[in-house]
Amino acid sequence: MRAMPPSLSRWYEISQERITAFADVTEDWQFIHLDTERMQPQGGTMAHGFLTLAMLSAMSYDVQPEIPGMVQGLNYGFDRIRFVSPVRAGQQIRGRFSVAEVIEKPGRYNVRWDVAVQIDGTDRPALVAQWINVFEVAA
Repeated sequence: MRAMPPSLSRWYEISQERITAFADVTEDWQFIHLDTERMQPQGGTMAHGFLTLAMLSAMSYDVQPEIPGMVQGLNYGFDRIRFVSPVRAGQQIRGRFSVAEVIEKPGRYNVRWDVAVQIDGTDRPALVAQWINVFEVAA
């Protein structure tokens, strides 16, 4: 697998409906995510940090390179995650992925990505992370 320039995913809207659905699945019903009236003075409700993080899966499909013989890709985990700025309901986010390291092993590639989730119209990212994927390939 050769080095690649940074890649951008498409934009994803973080609607109040998506935030509410995530709250229901995770049972995290804190008012900052759900109470639109109470959060109005602060600029509106905000997405869960873990919702923003979970969106990396969808974003990664937009940018993953084609790997000859790939059988499957697996989420191996994170070396670092920082939640930098809140994502407000109605904002759009996208992922900026840079390959930081590729380790080739028999039957697989371990890929460490430097990832930033950008918020449309702002300079500060929602989060930055170092994410590791394992891409298994046919022998």
